[in-house]
Amino acid sequence: MRQLPFRRLVSLATLAVVGAATLGTSAACGDDAGGDAGPVTLRLGYFPNITHAPALVGVEKGIFAQQLGSDVTLETKTFNAGPAAIEAVFSGALDATYIGPNPTVNAFSKSKGEAVRVISGAASGGVALVVKPEITSVEQLRGKKIATPQLGNTQDVALRFWLKEKGLRTTKEGGGDVKVVPQENAQTVETFGSGAIDGAWVPEPFVSRLLNAGGKVLVDERDLWPDKKFVITNLLVSTAFLKAHPDVVKKLVEGQVAANEFVNTKPDEAQQAISDHIGKITGKPLDLKLIKQAWPTLEFTNDPIALSLKTGLDHAVAVGLTQPVDLDGLYDLTYLNDVLKARGRPEVTQP
Repeated sequence: MRQLPFRRLVSLATLAVVGAATLGTSAACGDDAGGDAGPVTLRLGYFPNITHAPALVGVEKGIFAQQLGSDVTLETKTFNAGPAAIEAVFSGALDATYIGPNPTVNAFSKSKGEAVRVISGAASGGVALVVKPEITSVEQLRGKKIATPQLGNTQDVALRFWLKEKGLRTTKEGGGDVKVVPQENAQTVETFGSGAIDGAWVPEPFVSRLLNAGGKVLVDERDLWPDKKFVITNLLVSTAFLKAHPDVVKKLVEGQVAANEFVNTKPDEAQQAISDHIGKITGKPLDLKLIKQAWPTLEFTNDPIALSLKTGLDHAVAVGLTQPVDLDGLYDLTYLNDVLKARGRPEVTQP
């Protein structure tokens, strides 16, 4: 999955749109900012990817529509990369989206903390370093080519920081002790099979695809995090929409929690729904066997695991891919905790 790199700059024009959209929506809200009056349209984004399972299942099984109710029209938009989803939020074309941690940080940073808020988690895990079978140690990576989805994306940062801790140097230009090669995940499956690369640090389902192409897991990223938990997908909302339609946002969170409950209690039905829904989006259902193979490496959780996002940012700073960012105000878990409390479940600690 491609995600917005830390070093990519959002244009001034885009930022101007953010400001205009935010101000315009706030002005339009007037005295109605505290509630919703009349029909509302919610434009929700997500990716046709296993790590976005709550979104795929929530839409396919009608869970979001049920929770949102008849007064809210749900419009869905799918994306293949974080940059496009964030640009849609910035332009006002999208109200909320499921997205990875690095695009989340970029959106918050580039808008000076104004444009977005994280309102729930969605998924954890599902990432690994897959290498050729003959590679059995980190030292054997010296001089090898390892792919990541994109320079500065979540997996790229994770690989570079892990190598740095092991005493191996990388450069943004692809030099150093280990040559990091950013490329599309679909391309990575081909280059691994042809021998053009020696491995890749990627998310599911590409981990499973590389394993099926003859690779083996050298590092399961879960093993690098406390309790094996780290954010791979969370649910982000436009601050303007949050202020204008708080009741709708709460219903969206109710949909997220209900979708995750379905995913976790009915895995077989959820996996079939994911395959079917990806088929509707792409024209080709995702192989059910591949979904089942990847499933055990993922945890679908409403907790955004905020500490892991902050740690990921610290790692990016450590490897020289970004500057420090103040994340104060990024999370608004008020509605999530209201929903969890109403269901008799433990609340999530507000960062």
